[in-house]
Amino acid sequence: MRMLSQEDEHDDNTEVTWEDQQRINTFSKLNTRLRSIEEKIEVLKAEKEALDDISMELELADEDQPVMYRVGEAFIHLPHPRAVKRLEKDLSALNDELGKYTSGAEECEKSMKELKVTLYAKFGRAINLDE
Repeated sequence: MRMLSQEDEHDDNTEVTWEDQQRINTFSKLNTRLRSIEEKIEVLKAEKEALDDISMELELADEDQPVMYRVGEAFIHLPHPRAVKRLEKDLSALNDELGKYTSGAEECEKSMKELKVTLYAKFGRAINLDE
């Protein structure tokens, strides 16, 4: 690792134009949105894992016994076949939502990459766009 010289550290010769500031602001907004999407994806993945576990449990459950199924904050008794259909419907909806958030994250990352190229080309080491 090498130390930057004082000239390199304080290289403020590059003027920040209005367009540059707009690009920086856009990058910041995209970065914030990406972090929010990633948090939501983690929550959805945990929920999907829980539903997958429930699916395994339902395969082992007795088909004659009613099943306690969570709807919102409450649990209701459902016949086994109906609970399985409800679970499939919930898994499908969750997968759709997860796909939507994943594609949103990919769009943010693509836009951020384009902005990074532009901003680093102009400002070099004078700007830090990494976490």
